[in-house]
Amino acid sequence: MSLSSGATPASPLKLAFPQSLAVYDDYAAAQKAVDHLSDHKFPVEQCMIVGTDLKRIERITGRLTNGRVALGGALSGLWFGLFIGLIFTIFTDESAFATIASTMLVGALFGLIFALVSYALTRGVRDFSSVTQVVATRYEVLVEHKVAAQARELLAQLPGATPDPFA
Repeated sequence: MSLSSGATPASPLKLAFPQSLAVYDDYAAAQKAVDHLSDHKFPVEQCMIVGTDLKRIERITGRLTNGRVALGGALSGLWFGLFIGLIFTIFTDESAFATIASTMLVGALFGLIFALVSYALTRGVRDFSSVTQVVATRYEVLVEHKVAAQARELLAQLPGATPDPFA
């Protein structure tokens, strides 16, 4: 297999000599630009959308209390106990129901205890739950240098998607 572009099988996310085509404030606009190029038979395999200026966003979802921590730990342990019980039923001749029920009970108890002890060890440093996400605030469309001029000409035809003339 010949890879004349300089990319190797271990690095599919690289272009040999990329040039900036345009920069957008949201992913949808960058995607629209590449789609426009694709619609005009441009070799889009020589394009890349790169998210830059990353931000970590944390959304607080609620307050942690002993009750919420205990319930979460018990439910987590319950699911783990179910999984272990299902595996045990493959290797035992005992009642499947009894095996699964007992492993779920032990799992729930272990999960409850582990969650409460872990929560107590934090000593109130983080009394809330949250979800986090890393997002880009800018999206740059890059193209191989050998097709950059063609890409700029095609992108100039798309209203509102002006290419970067200084790239």
